Amino acid sequence: MRIDIVGSGAMGSLFGGLLAESGNDVCLIDVWAEHVETINHEGLWIEGLSGDRFIEVKGTTRPGEIVGASDLVIFFVKSYHTESAARNVLPIVRENTTVLTLQNGLGNFEILSAVFGGEKVVAGTTSHGANMLGPGRVCHAGIGLTVIGELDGQITSRTQRIAQVLTQAGINADTSSNVLGLIWSKLLVNVGINALGALLRVRNGELTQGERSLALQRELVEEALEVAAKKGVSLTHHDMVAQVVAVCEKTSGNINSMLQDVLRKRKTEIQFINGAIVREGGRLGVSTPVNRAVRDLIMAIEASYEKQV
Repeated sequence: MRIDIVGSGAMGSLFGGLLAESGNDVCLIDVWAEHVETINHEGLWIEGLSGDRFIEVKGTTRPGEIVGASDLVIFFVKSYHTESAARNVLPIVRENTTVLTLQNGLGNFEILSAVFGGEKVVAGTTSHGANMLGPGRVCHAGIGLTVIGELDGQITSRTQRIAQVLTQAGINADTSSNVLGLIWSKLLVNVGINALGALLRVRNGELTQGERSLALQRELVEEALEVAAKKGVSLTHHDMVAQVVAVCEKTSGNINSMLQDVLRKRKTEIQFINGAIVREGGRLGVSTPVNRAVRDLIMAIEASYEKQV
């Protein structure tokens, strides 16, 4: 299968590398020139839970130079770059191309549908975790299930085929008839992990080890649960608080993506995660004070990057 990965940071590189290793024609698309050049000259180094090795895979910073149509385009780019990244890869999205978003947060499906047409886009979530070690180097830090689906709830041949290709690459995947519930369930996991981990500057596993951090995590998730219930979302787990704790344990060594951004003094996806809960809560009349406080703290950290001591 011809697969293009849009946003080849830790997760994009991990998925792209594993898919290339299993025989697919993969291209990693990213704006980080040093990363792409290293991949093209030395290969992609993956270490950690799936083994340590170099994988031969192509990379580019110029998607406009890619020849031909893609069978599958997978988006891992940060949510605030989704629209611009989508427009940059328009030439490789043709009649039979499927676009899959495995991104964090709310709104990416809608943005991609506006650019490509809703009939081309499917969505999903993954519980895999990865850390960027440097240009061309990724650590596979967490293993879990990847689930994809159509927005209308149908189980289609294309989602089944994509799940099969992912599974053959060592990325255990399945399909779902409740993709909205999937997205919200993953959102609640990120609500309970990402910002809290970034504020405390600890790996996922440490969040459940302290009484105060565990209590904060519970409050963040419980607020989000109220919003989801008011919105009428059917979540994939009956006890989302316990599910967030379970994900922390399964990905205990992972440095979550928001923490990686804060450590590198980069813009975070806070507005698409805890910020999304605050916005939806405001629209639906649900109070979300803990999520609001966490959102504001992360935004304050971003605003003070150049002044930190």
